[in-house]
Amino acid sequence: MGQIFDKIRGDEWKQRQIRKISDRVFDRIQDNTGRANLRFEDLYIAVLLVYNDLNKRLPGPHFDPPSKEKVRDIMLECDINLDGELDREEFVRFIKQLTKDTFIYVSQGLIVTLAVAPTVAILTKRATEGVPGVGKVVQRLPNSVYASLVTLAILAFQKARQEAD
Repeated sequence: MGQIFDKIRGDEWKQRQIRKISDRVFDRIQDNTGRANLRFEDLYIAVLLVYNDLNKRLPGPHFDPPSKEKVRDIMLECDINLDGELDREEFVRFIKQLTKDTFIYVSQGLIVTLAVAPTVAILTKRATEGVPGVGKVVQRLPNSVYASLVTLAILAFQKARQEAD
């Protein structure tokens, strides 16, 4: 459970995920174009690839990519050397800016999961107490242990689903 809370509050985890996705996408675009930096057209394709990765890896609903106008605005903010292109570090800064609301939304969803799952576990515990074979085992488990097991099972299921996508 401690690792889960680190992921919720840990900026380091978010930064590693953003960096991993950003580097992979930057390298892919760079390999396809043969250029060292990303122009706007390349950048928008990169944004679509990043959002595709985010939608595969993060729990919750599908996140729509931003409009071209928003991408252009953020590009202007992140283009430190004002050359009209983004190098790798500018691209990472761009992706951080672009996805900051996404990570807040995902963190809130994870907190809701961690708050709701124990309640659902206790309700299901009462319902399964009458099931032959399972009921006796469920009755012997303390509520806190049962709630923790169900919460961990839900989180494991969510992670497995993400990895399958």
